[in-house]
Amino acid sequence: MPKQLEHPIILGIVGDSASGKTTLSAGVAKILGPDRCTVICTDDYHAYDRREQTINGITALNPKANYVDILEQHLRLLRSGQPILKPVYNHDTGNLDRPEYIEPKDYVIAEGLLGFSTRAMRDCQDVKIYLHPEEDLRIRWKIQRDTLKRGYSEAEVRASLKNRENDSAGYIDPQREFADIIIRFQNPPKGTDQPDRHLDVRQILRPTLPHPDFAPILKAVGDSHLNLELTRYEGKPVDVLEIDGEITDRRAERIEDSLWKLIPEASHLRENVGAIESGDGISVSHPLALTQLLVAYHVVKAALGQHAL
Repeated sequence: MPKQLEHPIILGIVGDSASGKTTLSAGVAKILGPDRCTVICTDDYHAYDRREQTINGITALNPKANYVDILEQHLRLLRSGQPILKPVYNHDTGNLDRPEYIEPKDYVIAEGLLGFSTRAMRDCQDVKIYLHPEEDLRIRWKIQRDTLKRGYSEAEVRASLKNRENDSAGYIDPQREFADIIIRFQNPPKGTDQPDRHLDVRQILRPTLPHPDFAPILKAVGDSHLNLELTRYEGKPVDVLEIDGEITDRRAERIEDSLWKLIPEASHLRENVGAIESGDGISVSHPLALTQLLVAYHVVKAALGQHAL
């Protein structure tokens, strides 16, 4: 079906540090197609390098440590189809590197810490996702990432987490209010320290988006590995979709088939959805794959003018 909207569609993905933003973004970008999707990190708009943050006693989670006004301007330019000269924050070295020339494609994914922190930014985004994993998981992911990829010791990572607690609560958490979907990966009831590919996922689906009809999908699965219920979240009615991390390959494939049929525009891009890095290399998480598919569904429907009620 041809695209109906004239401007690029912007998907915003927000969450605290190491909440899974890059993993979700990469999977959704693969579904949409790399030739049609531009991905930017809104954390590139940090105003200070790592040394200056320490000297100034300010964390990167604080809007005052970021060029928020320039980020707003750049999102408006991307939405209007114009290129930007995006700053680059090097997470490996903590330095501010040479800016990058970015042209928007049909879809733009903007992922980072503060993407919903102002009305101007939210107004540019067609679909808004907030990642809110179980805190023990996020801490484990951050320690793993920062020690293996960014050269920190575990003690340094834990100290950073402690130093950021107030800013996380004050600047990151409140952005959940503006998300269309809140995604929470969590350990199953049977215990903690489960492999990431077997984590449960709980999705809070606000009525700010027209979600797909899950009845045929639930009927196809026919067991307790997928559950949908109407409940209240922060005093407002929402649908909650729960996916069991122990879902079998066969049942997951049935659900994936049903979701792929809803976005035929991307059906040729099925490989590597749900891929995650672990100590054993690359593995596949069915809950993650289904989550990526649902997010991609909303982005495609937004391009068709069906993203708002």
